[in-house]
Amino acid sequence: MTARSIIVIGAGDALGGSVARRFAREGFDAVIVRRNADQLEPLAEAIRAEGGRAHPFGVDARKEEEMVALFDRVEADIAPIGACVFNIGANVRFPIADTTSRVFFKVWEMACFGGFLAGREAAKKMTPRGEGTIIFTGATASIRGREGFAAFASAKHGLRAVAQSMARELGPKGIHVAHTVIDGPIDTAFIRDNFPDRYALKDQDGLLNPDHIADAYWSLHAQPRDAWTHELDLRPWMESF
Repeated sequence: MTARSIIVIGAGDALGGSVARRFAREGFDAVIVRRNADQLEPLAEAIRAEGGRAHPFGVDARKEEEMVALFDRVEADIAPIGACVFNIGANVRFPIADTTSRVFFKVWEMACFGGFLAGREAAKKMTPRGEGTIIFTGATASIRGREGFAAFASAKHGLRAVAQSMARELGPKGIHVAHTVIDGPIDTAFIRDNFPDRYALKDQDGLLNPDHIADAYWSLHAQPRDAWTHELDLRPWMESF
């Protein structure tokens, strides 16, 4: 396979990490990104222990100059970008009266504006080659708002719109743009520590396994272009929807 890299923005110990590891097992250079690079070392070590190549970067996805520099450096020094996954969550809950303008704007910056920057920079690198995959991680809030989630739902709705617009523009240029609706809790330490009753359903396959989601992301990347999926929803079998 021609050398390729994947940039995972929002790489952590759950979904982002699983996606990076999955693509690394397929031979991709895994460029793992979050604001604090020190927090990426365990993931980088895990990828390398499996025989993969990992490149951690501390980048604030809300800062245009940092995102431009990241994509330029990966293209120049690591490998051509074959895939980009935007995986920043920004899930917060506030009653509408307690949602400050600062909170609303920060959530939009993280979950929507950062996605725009990532998608734009990935498109710049991929379009001349006529190939590549861009995946945006969405949530239940991408398609419906709920009480207490005005900031989060509006940002995720916006990210979904960015993905739709990019898919229509970039698909004819050979770039596969996909948006995923992760409709349910993922097996993470956050769910374990804050929602013990829900975490107890893990033994019944009641939580989304991040490795299984990563398998779905790889399948999206591997799809032939005559049968591309734009939007994929994933949920545990017992989730109501």
